[in-house]
Amino acid sequence: MAQKWFAHLFTKNSLTMKEIKNQYALVTGATSGIGYELAKLCAQDGYNLIPVGRSGDELQRIQQDFTQQYGIKVVPMEKDLFDPNAAIDIHQEVKQQGLEVEILINDAGQGVYGLFLESDIDRQLQIIQLNISSLTVLTYLFAKDMVQRGHGRILQLASIVSEVPAPYQAVYGGTKAFVLSFTEALISELKDTGVTVTALQPGATDTDFFNKAGAQDSKLVEDKSSLADAAKVAKDGYKAMMRGDDKEVSGLKNKLQSVMSNVMPDTMLADNMKKQSEPQDK
Repeated sequence: MAQKWFAHLFTKNSLTMKEIKNQYALVTGATSGIGYELAKLCAQDGYNLIPVGRSGDELQRIQQDFTQQYGIKVVPMEKDLFDPNAAIDIHQEVKQQGLEVEILINDAGQGVYGLFLESDIDRQLQIIQLNISSLTVLTYLFAKDMVQRGHGRILQLASIVSEVPAPYQAVYGGTKAFVLSFTEALISELKDTGVTVTALQPGATDTDFFNKAGAQDSKLVEDKSSLADAAKVAKDGYKAMMRGDDKEVSGLKNKLQSVMSNVMPDTMLADNMKKQSEPQDK
């Protein structure tokens, strides 16, 4: 742990070890998958933690485990970011408790699998609320605090589909395109403020995402061994955030896909992604 702290002294906007002990990392979607792994990396580096999720039981487990293993403070917040008021409530509770968020990780996000016209539009609107609206509000409120203090780090979970059209996940892909574009704009706006913003772009990862999206029959998950490891993705994103990088495309395959997205026509990219994402019986 001490070695990691020492290394961070040489990254952008670094804090001393004493300062880290008084800082909090707020992680949405912290109870599973990439979000859980990112929360663990923060805890391992000595940051106190504000894990946000919908499962009170899972949040309590994180509180017990991380407090015992890493000797940090954990302030769990059971919130449903599908609720339009949840992001504001989170910020208010943080301020009321006098906590200082040095790291904001917007990991929470879901998708809906299937053809757009055959989907439930109300569910798609919920996805937009979670992936875009709640993320935007949290970024707005906590970035203001960070800029006022003159330091802070934000990690936004984008996706490789933020650069590639995503048939069978049309709305999800659109929300991730927003996250990437939004992040890239903020990087420019917040230059020289002491606040860094980083976009993490993973591809298909071995998490509960596909179950929640109803995509168990997609060709994307046909070969489980092809799915990225959530811990590896989180480590890539965490390192990029701590370096103050603009973005991190996790995985060689996804890096190549990102490069191809700049040279191939969008129609060809969409057709290729459609073949990868269609049901397994096609």
